[in-house]
Amino acid sequence: MKVLIITGDLAYPLIKSVVEDSSEDVIVHIADTQVAAFLTPRMIINEVKTYFADQMDDIDLILVPGLIKKGTKEITKELGIPTFKGSTDGADLAMVLNLLENIQLSEDKPADKLIEEEKRKEAFKIIEDFENDKENIERLLQKPNNIRIGNLPVGEDFPMRVLAEIANAPFLSKEALINKCQYFVDCGADMIDIGMAAGEDFSDKVPELIETLRPIVGDRPLSIDTLNTNEIKVAAEHGIDFVLSLDLGNQSKVAPLLKEKGIPAVLLPTNFSEGISPKTPEERVEAMHQLIKDTDGLKYVADLILDPVNSASIVESIIACRDFHQVNKAPMFFGVGNVTELMDADSGGVNVLLAGIGMELGVSILFTPEESGKTRGSVYELSTASKMMFLATHRKSIPKDLGINMVAFKDKHKRNDIIENELDGIPQAKLSKPLKFIRDKAGSFRINVDYGTTVSESRIIATHFKKNKADLVIVGKTAKEIYEEIIKKELVTRMEHAAYLGSELQKAEIAMITGKEYVQDFELFKNPDQFKN
Repeated sequence: MKVLIITGDLAYPLIKSVVEDSSEDVIVHIADTQVAAFLTPRMIINEVKTYFADQMDDIDLILVPGLIKKGTKEITKELGIPTFKGSTDGADLAMVLNLLENIQLSEDKPADKLIEEEKRKEAFKIIEDFENDKENIERLLQKPNNIRIGNLPVGEDFPMRVLAEIANAPFLSKEALINKCQYFVDCGADMIDIGMAAGEDFSDKVPELIETLRPIVGDRPLSIDTLNTNEIKVAAEHGIDFVLSLDLGNQSKVAPLLKEKGIPAVLLPTNFSEGISPKTPEERVEAMHQLIKDTDGLKYVADLILDPVNSASIVESIIACRDFHQVNKAPMFFGVGNVTELMDADSGGVNVLLAGIGMELGVSILFTPEESGKTRGSVYELSTASKMMFLATHRKSIPKDLGINMVAFKDKHKRNDIIENELDGIPQAKLSKPLKFIRDKAGSFRINVDYGTTVSESRIIATHFKKNKADLVIVGKTAKEIYEEIIKKELVTRMEHAAYLGSELQKAEIAMITGKEYVQDFELFKNPDQFKN
């Protein structure tokens, strides 16, 4: 296949080098522009007609820069040669050329983004096909390492299930309870947990909590997190699907009821009523085996208790999980929130790493609340991480290039088409002193973010003030939507005010997407330089 690649002067050396080993017959043409992204369909048409008029019958395909703003339909129509967008990063062109026979390129979407989308669709299809294969699920549920919680199959042969805890549920208003539950469902939680208050007895509130949440969780299992036997009994009588937790101190009072009703429970190797909490892996495993024996006949999930870093020992608790799993393949519980909530770090990478460790250990349930700003989004992160680990297991690969990833604040690939010398010889200007503030006669704006349960349900709100009185609210999903409406309504007259609004609105949009807290006129991210010596 003869492929004509159109690029600019600055990117040409990179493009030439990455395609030289291609099995296709490739021609790389430098168009009359330094920056390839500035090319237009008309410019490309003129270039081809000028330089390849006598070769047009031989050219099978034209690839243009992936970053050009317009689509390629006009080029295809006028030249009669199929023309598509290449990759956004010139370094990825080799991959695109290698896949020409296997993908349908797009006139509007860059090829690398198209490939990325196809890999994502393929990844989700693998998971969806597995979850919908009822015959295989029933077969797997016959194995001793898998159980059913409510209607949800749980165990080592299934993707790790994410259990999201609504902490301090008895203290929440009905509206707050519903909103929190809906947020967790929208974030991908497989199960919802009603977190009770330690040392308190709110058994009188349990029926209402279950009744309120049941319509929101749908067919997802609903659990209760308490050691209080009264609360467990009431929950069992009112249709709870799963109980967190039984230990050596409370099991005798509630295990018979749970067995009678077929309700699974998390087992803890503790006796909190007597203040006993085993430390070493050997002590934990021994206590767990004793509890399993004492609750014989109860469906269970074993929680060897994942410790925070440098409290008891996260390593010892992981070893306990490994040692237990070597002799008992029952589903295991991983309290990921014990680590993320007690570590001052963004939760994303920590959650993925813990999910990977959990996968290797044979963990079946990943449990987390979202009680602090730094762990906001943990349910989504664990849901994504669970899918990544299931795909890695399915493909017998490392959790990389799966079609699904948790790269949020950095880039998966380092771009190789950034041209360092493109500013050579061009004068540079630098601000000598700040502009003097002059109030815009058209008024001022207060900008806020209204966070929904998902990004698509969130919005940016810009309230316009004239003479310190609010007179208009502009609502949008993006910074562009808001500032275009501001311009249309002529609500800004000074250039520095327009620049300020663009900056703040973009900050608001980034905060909305990332879950960061947006406060007008304050930085969104800390400068890492301030933490260096």
